[in-house]
Amino acid sequence: QAALMESGGGSVQAGGSLRLSCAAGSFPTTRRCMAWFRQADGKKREWVSALSTGAMTPTYADSVVGRFTISIDTAENTLHLQMNNLEPEDTAIYYCAADVFPSCDRIETMINSTRGWWGQGTQVTVSS
Repeated sequence: QAALMESGGGSVQAGGSLRLSCAAGSFPTTRRCMAWFRQADGKKREWVSALSTGAMTPTYADSVVGRFTISIDTAENTLHLQMNNLEPEDTAIYYCAADVFPSCDRIETMINSTRGWWGQGTQVTVSS
């Protein structure tokens, strides 16, 4: 069984909202950088948002600032991504990831590395 399991994807119209969840089960998410990435069809995977669970400091890609909110439910050990005012450009497979570092300073380098853990992804489709 995968350590990280995403859910909550779906199809919405532009302007709509979705809430993604990443259930970590018994995977340790404390004092770790947890993040969301996405990959659109034919494009490279890109970082979307990250949360340092030690400092509880969120960071966002410029393209989603003010629209997306990352959070973690520590009781359920589940990472969330609330996505509001969705745009067609947000259409992609969204992946949950856990880095080996407690800080999110180098989270984007996960894309081209073999470190960390990834979920299987959940599809988000936004129609205009």
